[in-house]
Amino acid sequence: MPLSDHEQRMLDQIEQALYAEDPKFAQAVRNKDPRVHYKRRIVKAALGFVAGVCALMAGLIVNAGAVTIVVSVAGFLLMVACCVWALTSWKKMTGGAPAPAGPQRRRKRSRAGFMERMEERWRRRSDEA
Repeated sequence: MPLSDHEQRMLDQIEQALYAEDPKFAQAVRNKDPRVHYKRRIVKAALGFVAGVCALMAGLIVNAGAVTIVVSVAGFLLMVACCVWALTSWKKMTGGAPAPAGPQRRRKRSRAGFMERMEERWRRRSDEA
């Protein structure tokens, strides 16, 4: 939806005021694509996941009593937290658009059609008898 002339003028005034107040910040904000931030978060989450796998494996390999359990559980929790972090970043980066519901509707229709066919067959059999 396009902005009205008044809204566009107000936006230009705000932008000019921002440039006048802090030009370095304004330039940094203007050049940044928000998706870059989320991609960076996904990479960090992947590295954290690998660190969690390493901690989990180290806890399983080293036999040092209760420390191994703590290290293994911490590694697993790190893996889960990094997966959640990566998935939320991915959702924000892609806009969180839901998957198309077309195939689900088709399945429901085919099931309804299947049930209708079965009922029709049942009616024919009962009419023949």
